[in-house]
Amino acid sequence: MAITMTHAAEEHVVKHLAHRGHGLGIRLGVKTTGCSGLSYVLEFVDELAPEDQVFTSGDAKLIIDPKSLSFLDGTELDFVKEGLNEGFQFNNPNVKDECGCGESFHV
Repeated sequence: MAITMTHAAEEHVVKHLAHRGHGLGIRLGVKTTGCSGLSYVLEFVDELAPEDQVFTSGDAKLIIDPKSLSFLDGTELDFVKEGLNEGFQFNNPNVKDECGCGESFHV
């Protein structure tokens, strides 16, 4: 199982951890919500849980809990800027369908 980050995502994570002043990396997970069933969750990680899986990309660490890993296997995390909008984009090969607003998905 593998989760990857683009160079743009890696740079964004490293920059924000440096600005924050502490932290090991970011956690990518899924939670049950929305019209389609699941949505992505990103948060800073200060301590690892024993069951966490850590994926390293350059200087950035992406931490995944075991429950989320099966939904995220093969995902590429990207950071995209389009005009005035910017944000993380999840290129997840497991997604079968997304809701109309793009906030949730199901596998």
